[in-house]
Amino acid sequence: MNAYMMSLDQGTTSTRAIIFDHSGRIVSQSQREHEQILPQAGWVEHNPQEIWDNTREVMGEALSRATLTRHDIAGLGITNQRETAIMWNKSTGELVYNAIVWQDTRTQDVIDRMEAAHGSDYFRQKTGLPLATYFAASKIVWILDNVEGARKAAEAGDLLFGTPDTWLLWNLTGGVEGGVHATDVTNASRTLLMDIATCQWDDGLLEAWGIPSSLLPEIRSSSEIFGHVHESSLMRETPIAGILGDQQAATFGQVAFEKGQSKNTYGTGNFLIVNTGEEIVFSTHGLLTTVAYQIGDRAPHYALEGSIAVTGSLIQWLRDNLGIIKDAKEVEALAASVPDNGGCYVVPAFSGLFAPYWRSDARGVIVGLTRFINKGHIARAALEATAFQTREVLDAVNADTAVPVMELKVDGGMVGNETLMQFQADILGIPVVQPLIAETTALGAAYAAGLAVGYWADLDELRANWGEAKRFVPHMSVEDREEALAAWKKAVTRTFDWV
Repeated sequence: MNAYMMSLDQGTTSTRAIIFDHSGRIVSQSQREHEQILPQAGWVEHNPQEIWDNTREVMGEALSRATLTRHDIAGLGITNQRETAIMWNKSTGELVYNAIVWQDTRTQDVIDRMEAAHGSDYFRQKTGLPLATYFAASKIVWILDNVEGARKAAEAGDLLFGTPDTWLLWNLTGGVEGGVHATDVTNASRTLLMDIATCQWDDGLLEAWGIPSSLLPEIRSSSEIFGHVHESSLMRETPIAGILGDQQAATFGQVAFEKGQSKNTYGTGNFLIVNTGEEIVFSTHGLLTTVAYQIGDRAPHYALEGSIAVTGSLIQWLRDNLGIIKDAKEVEALAASVPDNGGCYVVPAFSGLFAPYWRSDARGVIVGLTRFINKGHIARAALEATAFQTREVLDAVNADTAVPVMELKVDGGMVGNETLMQFQADILGIPVVQPLIAETTALGAAYAAGLAVGYWADLDELRANWGEAKRFVPHMSVEDREEALAAWKKAVTRTFDWV
């Protein structure tokens, strides 16, 4: 048997290739950042060609760093930023427009029109999602309506749409030379176009949005052979056997396969997912209903998700826009230079507030400023914002489900920040647990692909790989916790009705 699995992790800021062994340990990896294109306030774009070029580079580099060839790789899994919309010509591979990124808010007028015409409940009942600029449908509409000739070409059947997983799959399997145009059920569930009960594109939804069905990829399970890498590639003939949206992949990598199991990923934004099993649970507290995963022809598993737009990207903002740190890693020492936030709170509603508020009219605030406040307090308040937002989402989860979350499994880039993790445990009042393998997103995609090609036998084998690295237990008193939360909630209300 081939000795390793490879994952492509196509994220918001970078693309990585990671090679895993049978125990789920990292053998080698390579990473390339791509440009964040910000044409105007609220607009966020990526160049899909740059992403594809980076993908090819990191695959080759990960292999060479481990002195491996394609013959050593049993299969390839893909995980990706989910709601980002890409459209291209199926005959030429030429891009219609840049990728419109999940954070982009330019389509608010499209959302307002749909709200007026159909009401939000129509979409929520079919898709599990609120009407919001976050999801892919309004981005597709914007491209069709604003790029010259796009709608005409789409209606003629000349264009293809996909989230980044679909774009990579199509290119990997040959592109214009017979590339596979497909996605998995987790990514499809983030478009506002899929019926969450049937896990198929819904004609009524497509008609409401005015989107031709010929644009859309085939929806398949998260763990099956989608196709093989084209003969023109270094990885030729390797089966592409798993696709999961990034947050679902992290849930899979955290082996949260059972009803009630959860994880929280700390990345560009934060995403808390709770598995609800084969039952579709509609939130009454501002959470999303989404597909957690589907293995082959088995029934899909569903989840509730709390999506927070800005967490890790707030630290980037401190670095790039304010210049109070030179490197993201410096934020912990700066935050630790003060004993508390000094009464300062940062609410990073840069593109409105996501869960549990869903307020597109909100914008970011820094409140509680006095002459006493220094950059240490601001750094600490920025870290604490991540923990406070997570607490609000966890409260919503506990309100929506019968079984409260008793401990929180965490992963992602920010979990190495011990100041944040301790404060997170304190403000939640429950333990926060880090896994031995922090790269759970890439690992989840490898797991899904590995199951499909028989590299791992079953879910029990994956569960046996999981181990605890560190546990943070709460030390804060109940009184201090409630006081801090009340101040945070007061700060959040100051963001409302800004736009």
